[in-house]
Amino acid sequence: MKSGKRSHAPATRPRRYQDACAAAHALDLVGDRWALLVMRELLFGPRRFGDLRAGLPGISANILAQRLAELEAAGVVRRLRLPPPASVAAYALTDWGRESEPIFMALGRWAARSPAHDPTLPIGAASVLMSLRTMFDPARAAGLRARLGLVLDGVEYLARLEDGRLAVAAAPAAGAEAVLAGSPAALAAAIYGGVPLAALEAEGALRLEGDRDLAKRFLGLFPLPPKAGG
Repeated sequence: MKSGKRSHAPATRPRRYQDACAAAHALDLVGDRWALLVMRELLFGPRRFGDLRAGLPGISANILAQRLAELEAAGVVRRLRLPPPASVAAYALTDWGRESEPIFMALGRWAARSPAHDPTLPIGAASVLMSLRTMFDPARAAGLRARLGLVLDGVEYLARLEDGRLAVAAAPAAGAEAVLAGSPAALAAAIYGGVPLAALEAEGALRLEGDRDLAKRFLGLFPLPPKAGG
């Protein structure tokens, strides 16, 4: 008699395209729903399964497990164990997986021009941080050399500005000339929504420590591209 138990191991789906075009093969690798967003969450460092679910509130545990298995089989994602004191299993992009970052930047900049894009929808930390890399205007940062801390939902990141370049990574915010702390949505409202910093501070949505003038200049370094015409 069969036990009746079902395996919950995710099954890798068959390839959907028979096309030698590399773009078609890219869709074979990451074209399923949620795959690219899983990769986006991993662009800023390793994440535990629960962290990924928190960053992708619309995904089910089964689908997330399936996408991770598919991306791992494709060589885009790898499993690892975080160092002490965490000492727990996590997922990270492989070196090749990290090469996908310019794709996210180009796709994000293109889609931001869509008249149908709704910036008021929920947004997570990885999305906001990727948008900073995408929308950064080197001309506006000319002559600016600074470090700004970003504390988003309690997780610390450090933005470094030097020689017209921006680097953003998960790192302690201590020692930064200015630190902005709050939700990803509040930071996005300050940068892209035209909400004054003082108003967000008054609401308790954002907190600023350090150089106010530097923080204000930083918030103005990320102009959105114009909307596409007809």
